[in-house]
Amino acid sequence: MKLRLSVLDQSPVPAGSSPAQALENSIELARLVDGLGFRRFWMSEHHAMDTLACTAPEVMLARIGAETKTIRIGSGGIMLPHYTSLKVAECFRMLHALYPDRVDLGIGRAPGGGPIEALALKRDRKTRMLDDFPDQVSELLAFLGHHFPEGHPFAGIRVSPEMPGGPDVWMLGSSMWSSAAAVEFGLPYSFAHFFSPVHTRAAIETYRRSFTKSIYRSKAEATVAVGVICAETQEEAEFLSSSVRLLQRRIRQGDRRPVASPDDAVRELRLLGDMPMEEGEWPRYFVGTPAKVRGELEKMAEELGIGELIVNTIVWDHAKRLRSYELLAEEFNLNAVPVAEGEAVFEGKR
Repeated sequence: MKLRLSVLDQSPVPAGSSPAQALENSIELARLVDGLGFRRFWMSEHHAMDTLACTAPEVMLARIGAETKTIRIGSGGIMLPHYTSLKVAECFRMLHALYPDRVDLGIGRAPGGGPIEALALKRDRKTRMLDDFPDQVSELLAFLGHHFPEGHPFAGIRVSPEMPGGPDVWMLGSSMWSSAAAVEFGLPYSFAHFFSPVHTRAAIETYRRSFTKSIYRSKAEATVAVGVICAETQEEAEFLSSSVRLLQRRIRQGDRRPVASPDDAVRELRLLGDMPMEEGEWPRYFVGTPAKVRGELEKMAEELGIGELIVNTIVWDHAKRLRSYELLAEEFNLNAVPVAEGEAVFEGKR
């Protein structure tokens, strides 16, 4: 069966460039992958980082929707604890009104930054940071679907602009907790393997095994976000990947500098010494020629029983990043007749 591919863009800032240019790069990438046949274009939310430029996915999506034609646009994701559910519902109803039936609302509970940034984003700093994410999700879904019970004080609120349909809500995460939350709310689920690869199989299999029909989905729908770097040769792909390998080391140490060039990254990695082995069943980043990467991605998707993977590519050279997506699209023949919604996909292992 045909494996669908989508894109998660984090607006990486290359060293020597600027956050403004990184956002322009994201717009150019969205135009490209729309034409190449990718299914979705999601943007992440990060705060106070020189590494990643997008702090407000909803703002970027308003522009990207106008720059693209058919690709679904969405958040990967909105960090719900920073906001009121009504405001998020209004933002994404606006996007749905502008781009009907093309909008995904991916939600997560991570801070998208450090504890100081989380505190600064908090409106009431006199009380403890309450983890009421499940209540927020319930309220968000009620606002979007008019599901408040009769007599509820919010039951009469109209979330404008009012029109048929609405954004498609996804639960995002990188833990077993998020898998359980997706089941509890009956939502489609996307696991951030490129961020935390340890629980990928367990989270996806638990979600698929436990899912029961809901008003949002008749059956389980899961994706996994993976890192990918494609190039014409294995040697070039490995060289380009040095930037993201260094980035992973830096982030663990709280270093949020822009993405280093591969030449600089190779030198710094040599000074840092050997890195601990990958802790997951699959690597965070699949690196190599298009044929090699395709084989590895298809094997992973089949093992997990999913029909879609979301690709995240971070390299220093923006032209090389675009080329990586082009090579991937060519190898998967994404512009061929697309898989219809609801069509059978990889069955995988049970």
